Amino acid sequence: MGLLSILRKLKSTPDQEVRILLLGLDNGGKTTLLKQLASEDITHITPTQGFNIKSVQSQGFKLNVWDIGGQRKIRPYWRNYFENTDVLIYVIDSADRKRFEETGQELAELLDEEKLSGVPVLVFANKQDLLTAAPASEIAEGLNLHTIRDRVWQIQSCSALTGEGVQHINAQFLLPGKKEQYRRNGALSSILRSLQLVPPLAKMFSG
Repeated sequence: MGLLSILRKLKSTPDQEVRILLLGLDNGGKTTLLKQLASEDITHITPTQGFNIKSVQSQGFKLNVWDIGGQRKIRPYWRNYFENTDVLIYVIDSADRKRFEETGQELAELLDEEKLSGVPVLVFANKQDLLTAAPASEIAEGLNLHTIRDRVWQIQSCSALTGEGVQHINAQFLLPGKKEQYRRNGALSSILRSLQLVPPLAKMFSG
């Protein structure tokens, strides 16, 4: 059965719920990105001190997004939210090059977490509206994303401020069957490419 047929079948059933964990360093633009996904006003954004939860409808799915603060003192508590995560979204400030090493270390630790084993990862290379922003390809290389073989991953250029690129949550990340299905079904990447559902700036691999 083709991917489009699968999606049509899913859309004809009650909403499929997907639990998304939204992480990244402080000041990366996580909350702004979430508000863009939810089509909410982004005029007044304050740093997330604890966590925000929003339910967003997308492509026939109900996305329950957990936005967790990224301050250093809060990061040790991230693991309290790992349970039953279907998709990990990791937001990077593409213009803050001096923190690339720090954000890379945090992402590497997340990928080593047992409770996040096999969970698909969507990396948003945010703040592309700034002239100093590094391109997604450079960030992917710097973070060695190409070495990831145990899960599906994608990197997407975006600007949470303007909304550009924010809506590119690929259909593959929303399919039910959870992380075990993602690990087994590597053929979906080829299907997506053949249907041209992968945005040009995105890269996707599966183990």
